[in-house]
Amino acid sequence: MKRRLKMKGRMKSYLQFTLYLGVLLAGVNFVVFLVNKTAGLILACFTLFYIAIVLALYFYNKPLFMNEMISFATQYGQIQKCILRELELPYALIDDTGKVIWHNNAFERAIGKPKGINKTITSLVPEITKEQLPLGVEETESEMELSIENSDYQVKFKRISLREMAENSDIIDAANYDGFLIAMYLFDQTALHLALQEVDDQSLAVGLIYLDNYDEALESVEEVRRSLLIALIDRKVNKYIAGLDGISKKLEKDKYLIILRKKAVEQLEENRYDLLEDVKTVNIGNEMAVTLSIGIGVDGLTYAQNYEFARTAIDLALGRGGDQAVVKTPTNVTYYGGKSQQIEKNTRVKARVKAHALKEIITSKDQVLVMGHRNPDVDCFGAAVGIYRIAETLERRCHIVMGEYNSTMEPLVDMFKNNDSYEPDMIINNQQAIAMAGSNVVLVVVDVNRPGITECPELLRICKSVVVLDHHRQSTDTIENATLSYVEPYASSACEMVSEILQYTSDNIKIKNEEADCMYSGIVLDTNNFMSKTGVRTFEAAAFLRRNGADVTRVRKLFRENAIDYKAKADAVSQAEIYRNMFAISVCSPEDVNEPTVVGAQAANELLNIKGIKASFILTEYQGKIYISARSIDEVNVQIIMERLGGGGHISSAGAQLENVGVEEAVGVLKDTLDRMLDEEAI
Repeated sequence: MKRRLKMKGRMKSYLQFTLYLGVLLAGVNFVVFLVNKTAGLILACFTLFYIAIVLALYFYNKPLFMNEMISFATQYGQIQKCILRELELPYALIDDTGKVIWHNNAFERAIGKPKGINKTITSLVPEITKEQLPLGVEETESEMELSIENSDYQVKFKRISLREMAENSDIIDAANYDGFLIAMYLFDQTALHLALQEVDDQSLAVGLIYLDNYDEALESVEEVRRSLLIALIDRKVNKYIAGLDGISKKLEKDKYLIILRKKAVEQLEENRYDLLEDVKTVNIGNEMAVTLSIGIGVDGLTYAQNYEFARTAIDLALGRGGDQAVVKTPTNVTYYGGKSQQIEKNTRVKARVKAHALKEIITSKDQVLVMGHRNPDVDCFGAAVGIYRIAETLERRCHIVMGEYNSTMEPLVDMFKNNDSYEPDMIINNQQAIAMAGSNVVLVVVDVNRPGITECPELLRICKSVVVLDHHRQSTDTIENATLSYVEPYASSACEMVSEILQYTSDNIKIKNEEADCMYSGIVLDTNNFMSKTGVRTFEAAAFLRRNGADVTRVRKLFRENAIDYKAKADAVSQAEIYRNMFAISVCSPEDVNEPTVVGAQAANELLNIKGIKASFILTEYQGKIYISARSIDEVNVQIIMERLGGGGHISSAGAQLENVGVEEAVGVLKDTLDRMLDEEAI
């Protein structure tokens, strides 16, 4: 049976309206005929004529009208399709398997790959995976950020259900059907990102520049030429900052405030803060090169916050020995430089001031707790013993908080535990210390300034009065809100610092032989028998301890090694690999050694005796971790190398711990770090 298109609704009523009028006219004609037959006949002729004309026009125009409507609909659909294809917004349709079934020309230009139909979206744009598409029943929309070549896009996906279309179809059974398509839109965000980046680049950064050795450098030049040296330094700093389109203002004789754009800070980072090296070239006969420290605060919410960041950054730079730049943001701290040793200051003014402050703090409390770092070494314990002597001299009870310790510490600890001259509770554990802690107790932290590696971090929260005495360079995480902080990276050891403080605590202070031996041992150990990090004040502190009963022979006996340890150290030295003609790398893996990490540190010191070696690294596997001992003489800062691996320490003595890696993998990580830092000229 031949089927034809039929109209319905308002269009059908509109076309048949004239027919309805003909029927109405026939009814009127019937009424007129009853009134007057002549008039009825005349109107009947008119009615028949009208109906004939209407029927003729209806059947003649209907096919034409239908054809025009079909033609218009077809052309309208093509126009819509053409408009969508030429739409400037990249658009594509994806089926439920992730295949592209249609896309417009803008999408083709955006991804840079023509003819993407019937290909998976992942093959066209690898960054888009199935997990990012709204394939779940409850998930109707999703979005993501995408970068294609030099353009940035915000990609939006919208799930389009096909169930309703299937239910209205005569050829599809819609029962249990849940098909869908995914419409994908790409909104170009490149211009917006460029505008935001430009605004960010123009944001304010605040910096502080301090001259590390201003007074010492002036003293090394003739008096008549000092003003010239100052002028040359000012000119060097001002010209450098002006070259970055920044502003520099001299605050004091050795301090500058600088204002920069954030983009200039990025330029400084690209140049590796070469102002640090540039200022050292100023030489008009001065024997000592001028060094400076830079602290920069950026990305703060306010200008005032950036200034506070800059102050924190400059404190970190100075606390780490100077001659370096530190950049602080709300979430990160970055270090640059720091290759040179800090100049030791001959004046003891600072030590005297800190000693008097410590004396006042201790005398204001009833009890003193002394704490070092976990797994304490000889320097840590010696410094704690020195604080114990200060507290006893000031007639205050003192307890040393110490947990587990290695075998090298046993002879020193036994000198006090088995000595009737000392109270049985001189050395206590963490639980005992927590029970004693309170508002009327002062906590003295020695040989460490990082709260996370202290013997008992809980004491830092319990005790209201905290004193920090340390010789390690400061890192990002430091003990905050300390009542007194005395951190001097130039000092050889914590025992040296405590020995100086002891001299200003009391005029007639009496140190027992055991205490003098213990503190002297700390200096000997940290200076590697006075061979590294040794200054004038180191020998003065050692001389003070010798005058108070320290015996070199007794100390030497304390450090004697057993045969197994000595052989393990020799084995590690013999198997050392010379990497990049300047680094000695070896693995210490003794089987019967109680403290392999100590042996590894000793082996690292021995490797520095090889000609041409700038730094040595010993890797030791112990208790499921890889311990790295790093040592250098003067050319390489091993601290910044170990910081890249999550550790820290001194410029010439540092370490790190690696977890979830094997020895061979750890060696590879170390080599990759050295290669990367050499490429960056960071070491």
